[in-house]
Formats: sequence, C-alpha cells, structure tokens
Amino acid sequence: MPRTPIFLEKRSYRQRRMMDAVRLLPFLGLMLWMVPLLWPVPVAGVVAEAAPAMPMSVALRYLFGVWLLLIFASWALWRRTRDIVSGEARDPAEEAR
Repeated sequence: MPRTPIFLEKRSYRQRRMMDAVRLLPFLGLMLWMVPLLWPVPVAGVVAEAAPAMPMSVALRYLFGVWLLLIFASWALWRRTRDIVSGEARDPAEEAR
C-alpha cells in the first residue's frame, strides 16, 4: 500500500500561507489602530510630568502611517497571491515547451 507524502507541495503551501496573511491583515490593522488608546491623556487640573500627553498631530501621523502601511501590505500580498495563483493555473505541458 503506497503512502501519500505528508508535506504539501511548495506552491500550494505558499498560497495557503499568503491567504492566511491576507486574512490576518485586518486584525493586525485593528490592533495597530488601537495603540493610540494606550497613550496618556491629559487630565484637567493634574500636572502629569511623569507621562506627558501625546500631541494630536503625532497621533494623526501615526494613524495615517498605519493606514498607508496597511494599503501597501494589502497590495504586496495581493501581488504575491496573484503570482502564486497564476503560476499554479499554468499547464505543466505548456511549461515543458
């Protein structure tokens, strides 16, 4: 009785890992967008010398930076999954020519 190999083919394994990364990206973005909620907030009437409040301009630059990072990451993952899928769709007989 012949045994089937345990491991997946390299191409299908890469495709599955790329699709896992695509599915994980929105959750990563949500976690990164929640980071400013952990930054110190100024309290009226209390001097906070130990933890000064984060300026709004820094918070907005951070949010737009994360947004641009997510756009670039989704584009890069789309390109990788497109290349993997299109490479898998090719007929092996055509590649031999």
